[in-house]
Amino acid sequence: MPEGIVQERVKASITEAFDHVKEKGLLDVDSFPIPSLEFPKHEEWGDLSTTAAMSIAKRAKRPPKEIADLLAQEIRDSCDYIEQVNVAPPGFLNFKLRSDCWLAVLRDIQELGTTYGHTPMGDGQRVLVEYVSANPTGPLHMGHGRGAALGDALSRLLQAAGYVVEREYYINDAGRQMKLLASSVYARYRQLHGQDSTFPEDGYQGEYIKNLAASISEKIGTAVLEQDHEEAEAECGRLAYEILLHAIQEDLKAFGVEFETWFSEASLFSSQKIEQALDDLKSRDLVFHEDGAWWFRSSRFQDNKDRVVAKQDGDYTYLASDIAYHYDKLQRGFDRLINIWGADHHGYIPRMEGAIQAFGFPKDRLTVVLVQMVSLLRGGKKVEMSKRAGEFVTLQEVQEEVGSDAAKFFFLMRRSDTHLEFDLELAKKQSAENPVYYVQYAHARLASLFRVAEARGISVSSVAKTDLSGLVHPEEIRLMKHLSYFPGMIEAAARALEPHRITFYLQELASLLHVFYYKHRVLPPREGGATEPDGSLAGLDQDDSEPVQEKLTMELTHARLVLLRQVQTVLKNGLDLLGISSPDKM
Repeated sequence: MPEGIVQERVKASITEAFDHVKEKGLLDVDSFPIPSLEFPKHEEWGDLSTTAAMSIAKRAKRPPKEIADLLAQEIRDSCDYIEQVNVAPPGFLNFKLRSDCWLAVLRDIQELGTTYGHTPMGDGQRVLVEYVSANPTGPLHMGHGRGAALGDALSRLLQAAGYVVEREYYINDAGRQMKLLASSVYARYRQLHGQDSTFPEDGYQGEYIKNLAASISEKIGTAVLEQDHEEAEAECGRLAYEILLHAIQEDLKAFGVEFETWFSEASLFSSQKIEQALDDLKSRDLVFHEDGAWWFRSSRFQDNKDRVVAKQDGDYTYLASDIAYHYDKLQRGFDRLINIWGADHHGYIPRMEGAIQAFGFPKDRLTVVLVQMVSLLRGGKKVEMSKRAGEFVTLQEVQEEVGSDAAKFFFLMRRSDTHLEFDLELAKKQSAENPVYYVQYAHARLASLFRVAEARGISVSSVAKTDLSGLVHPEEIRLMKHLSYFPGMIEAAARALEPHRITFYLQELASLLHVFYYKHRVLPPREGGATEPDGSLAGLDQDDSEPVQEKLTMELTHARLVLLRQVQTVLKNGLDLLGISSPDKM
């Protein structure tokens, strides 16, 4: 039930109303679309709203308001659980539901538990998500961290949406950049041992290159200096690559990001995959020879010109490797390929979409999600970085300073294709200003509440065994309505490949919880009027030593505990989808 149990019931009532209106001859259309529902922008407009009448107005050749009026009357006559149905121009249907309708959401959450919010939308389709794929020529930096957080969250989201997901890191371990790494490290290695050495003009800068040279020297001493120059340089490159790749893997593991597959670009050469892929395209007359080079007819597939895949000297271009890599992906039988790339690769997308089509697959078999740059702020001021000079903030440094949870949440707070400002000081704050702390605290606060309840012999019962009729206050209804929205939000986020929607949802849910907690007591005060501390956070609550002036019965206490248990479940489910922990204490 991806829309939530309440929304499904309302959708069914709208569909029945369509059928009845048609049977009465009041509406002349062959079929009706599945109605969509949303929360109105203003609460006073109602609980749910639909544009169903507007969606068929053109086919019905009737003004949408007339259609909405017909549907509204039919629903008023047949649906006792809907208190009010109002029509708003140009044809919106707004519904006000009986408050007890939302109780079904609590039963749904308790029954489904950790799978609440999951949807069968993907129907078991196999998806390959390739992300990070940073060149093993340096440590991972902030931008890679954003791609890692996005790829991991997107993979989790797609799994919750019914897809079978495999995560893959493409290791760019062939080509010019690896030779440049080797020459850069070898030059520093020679300098370390007092040897004259010219540093390559476009070599990799930064202290990490000197550290690599020192690590290699510590491992093998001066043995490389006695080798032929090319052999020595290649050996330094190989050792540097191994060190860097291991560091990348460790950084990602510490970040909570792991891959099923680490795919080596070099393996495309050793296995003749490039030749196989190009031979396939030649057989389709999509690779041709001209001016001593081999060209891919990418102009047939959205690209503005044809592209070289094999140069005159016989060396393959990067495009040839990428074509072969995607050829391999397609041969592995995935139903969908998702690549997460830096925004600077935008112009490369038509070429790869063209390659997918060239092999006989639809263009949408491949989806590229772009990730914009990250600016780092400290104390409100931008931290200057230069990739060329080797001056950048590494992912490891960010993790050590703010923690993986905060880093992931901040990376995921905006659409991936928009620029992101990462405020280090804000990410470390333990206050309502820090969004990840705000959300995690909501979960910890509830865990504390349940511990206090248990210590006082007040158990959290099941939904079925609890009288929930007392849950009628606006803050309680808002919580249940927001919980009902979770499955639909997950499905929409999965369709759009936008896990940042989960961060928005969780912040809203945490806000609703904190407002509820401010206005309503859950546990009765102890004898003498004292209350147990529950981990209150300055800036979020009133002083818990001041009892909320509200008549509280044990029936209402049990009902609210049941409600808050389901809130805690959804908070945890949402944080799990982001790869972020749900602490019980803070």
